[in-house]
Amino acid sequence: MSKVLVITTSLRAKSNSDILAERLIAGAKDAGHDVELISLKGRTVKFCIGCLACQKTQKCVLKDDAVEIAEKVRNADTLVFVTPIYYYEMSGQMKTLLDRLNPLYPSDYRFRKVYMLSVAAEDEETTPQKAVNGLQGWVDCFEKAELAGSLFCGGINNQGEAERHKEQLDRAYEFGRGLK
Repeated sequence: MSKVLVITTSLRAKSNSDILAERLIAGAKDAGHDVELISLKGRTVKFCIGCLACQKTQKCVLKDDAVEIAEKVRNADTLVFVTPIYYYEMSGQMKTLLDRLNPLYPSDYRFRKVYMLSVAAEDEETTPQKAVNGLQGWVDCFEKAELAGSLFCGGINNQGEAERHKEQLDRAYEFGRGLK
């Protein structure tokens, strides 16, 4: 059983990415994983100021919710980032969080598998590529980790619309069941 941390990054109420994340979590739990969900809704995550003090201290000089999230990331076996696709890229708040996870780089982090679930109104196969590449760039900085998989659920736009997309809900569930 792996300790799975799912981080949802949409700030929209009844977001489609949150709906799909719940199905992913159900699948992961049914597969026997211990799953924790963190939503960035209502959280304060400041921009990284690039001071690099964290590379010596493994602690960020900024005091906000990213500090607690970083600790949870450090101690998870498996990470799942869930994001809406905005302008063919991950959400800005997801990128900001990834930047703020910089204190983990020199640390003895536990995670080995990283996954992404993304959702967008667009439904072309290429829609999530830049977001996946962005997360791959982050993962590349962690030698012991790998981007182990990505699921894109396209053609979903309006608030709460994912609830009516059974095929996408089923895909998210199976993606969760397949987490390592």
